Amino acid sequence: MSRRLVSSLARLVLLGVIGTGVSGCIGEDIRHGYQIDQAALATVKPGLSAEQVLQILGTPSTVSTVGNKSWYYISQNTRRTVLFLGEQVEDQKVTAVYFNAGFKVERVALYGLQDGKVFDFIERTTPTSGADRAFISQLFRGLTKYEPFGSGSGTSIVPGANRGL
Repeated sequence: MSRRLVSSLARLVLLGVIGTGVSGCIGEDIRHGYQIDQAALATVKPGLSAEQVLQILGTPSTVSTVGNKSWYYISQNTRRTVLFLGEQVEDQKVTAVYFNAGFKVERVALYGLQDGKVFDFIERTTPTSGADRAFISQLFRGLTKYEPFGSGSGTSIVPGANRGL
């Protein structure tokens, strides 16, 4: 074989390997949550019992925290343009099934992105009502106040702990 042919084949193989590697970094569509079947949803009518709704739609993504009178089936479609980067929400649907006092379906509602704000399914943090302080700030605050039993009022039950404040 001539050197020119070997060189061309080597370049072609190298381009193939690079192309295959880069193709793995191309974006993807991701579906989160309950992907509702529209045919099944059409069979949920007012007057059905909660057990019938469970058989048709399955277990809800979440239920109302007050009174347990609403069930929510949540789905979200996101798009990631480049692998390992953040996702962008393309579509979000919340199907709400509202029940009356006898746990019979009162109405079914479908909410989309235009009806509310996007919320994060993955982030598992609970916001607190306390002050948000950085780690260094908390560290220095802990070094300047001696409260071994956490009285919270600035006074400690340990004798002599409040001297110099």
